[in-house]
Amino acid sequence: MNNQTVARSKVARVEPPFGGFILKSNFVEKSVYASPFRSGQNSNSSNVINVGVRVAAQSGKGSAFAASNPVLASQQQNLIRRYIILGERRTSNYLWAFIVFLGSFGFLLTGLSSYYQLNLISPSGIFALLPTVKDLSFFPQGLLMSFYGSLGFLLSFYWGFNIFWNVGGGFNEFNKKEGKIRIFRWGYPGKNRRIDLSYSLKDVEAIKVELKQGLDPQRTIYLKLKGTREIPLTGIGEPLTLKEIEKQASELANFLQVSLEGL
Repeated sequence: MNNQTVARSKVARVEPPFGGFILKSNFVEKSVYASPFRSGQNSNSSNVINVGVRVAAQSGKGSAFAASNPVLASQQQNLIRRYIILGERRTSNYLWAFIVFLGSFGFLLTGLSSYYQLNLISPSGIFALLPTVKDLSFFPQGLLMSFYGSLGFLLSFYWGFNIFWNVGGGFNEFNKKEGKIRIFRWGYPGKNRRIDLSYSLKDVEAIKVELKQGLDPQRTIYLKLKGTREIPLTGIGEPLTLKEIEKQASELANFLQVSLEGL
């Protein structure tokens, strides 16, 4: 065959630019093509054929001409938007769970120390703030400290399991390519562990922002659907500033091409 070399093996054949073809296997990819500057020479000449060998990963991820395309990535971003919801795996939850565990552990050991009349904890460091056995009687002080320590201990474990399960975490995905909205959340173990809801983009009427001021301010973004349904998009207890709420709501309204209410 003129200006080409055909590899006789059971591998895939892909047409690259400038003619020729690419031989792909699980381990080695060979690109064989005719040189555009020597198309007039004989195929027997050693300088006519340029052979490039690329070693690919065994998983088959590496392939010729698989470089990232910024135009394609931009088009993909214009069609799909995904917002990650942290859920219980926030830095503040890790910190508070550790503080509650440490405090309840000290209270519980102090109560047990007063009951057995033994110093189960060394009065040094942070535990120096706790009363010693000589200053504490089991009833009622030791009993109350044991009770509160046990409650704090259980609360810290409950908090830790919520962080491990990532309750309330998930994502909101808006896909113009498929015309769907997917809202996914992680729940408690059991039947409702995976909460996966899907809606059509045609049912979206507006994006609504609800702001509640006070000691416990709440800022929530709702997805208004046909039939007076409102789906919350922000995570429960997820602290978002007013600027972040406005930015996310306006971006989402522009992406879905719907009206923005509440601002």
